[in-house]
Amino acid sequence: MTDPQTLDRVKEAGVFAVLRAPSAGCAIDAIAALVRGGITGIEVTYSTPDAPRVIREAAARHGSEIVLGAGTVTTEEEAERAAEAGAEFLVSPGTRPAVARAMRGTGCVTMTGALTPSEVMEATELGVDIVKIFPASLGGPSFVKALRGPFPDVSIMPTGGVTADNLADWFAAGAVAVGAGGDLCSPAALATGRFDEVESAARAYRAALDAVRGESA
Repeated sequence: MTDPQTLDRVKEAGVFAVLRAPSAGCAIDAIAALVRGGITGIEVTYSTPDAPRVIREAAARHGSEIVLGAGTVTTEEEAERAAEAGAEFLVSPGTRPAVARAMRGTGCVTMTGALTPSEVMEATELGVDIVKIFPASLGGPSFVKALRGPFPDVSIMPTGGVTADNLADWFAAGAVAVGAGGDLCSPAALATGRFDEVESAARAYRAALDAVRGESA
């Protein structure tokens, strides 16, 4: 069963950096840059080499300062390995019953991907905590708002097409959190070790989130 406090922490984090780093060392440095910039939601994808090791090291370095999870979870084994490494949440790009059940079985906060209303219904029937709308860039905030009509009680996290400039639009449409990938963690910046750019982007997202919530940036 999902820990309600962990689910609250996920929602409080608001912005999740979808990290696809070229190496484990790069991922560790990128996470530090994100934290310096004020982003505490960290999703280490399985497209990052040695993702479980990255999760383990990030948990040891940053502890409760961050909300840490694994992304691009596509198999039951990946779900179990990430949980063992210390992941607090698990994210899959789609919804497959066997994988979703394995994710839920770990006790981690579970997010599985959906786009159509039928897929949203399947995800909720499997008991996932948050439905990841992906790729959200196909419909934009207006699509998320439309989904909120028939699914007012479903927690939705759009991923894809999210920027610091349009962050407020996604939350106004009804998102409980957002996932940001290349716009936040630029592949070019990661490949060349320009972590100052990652930190700068994180600060922009943090300021946008604070503005949405009426807090001081």
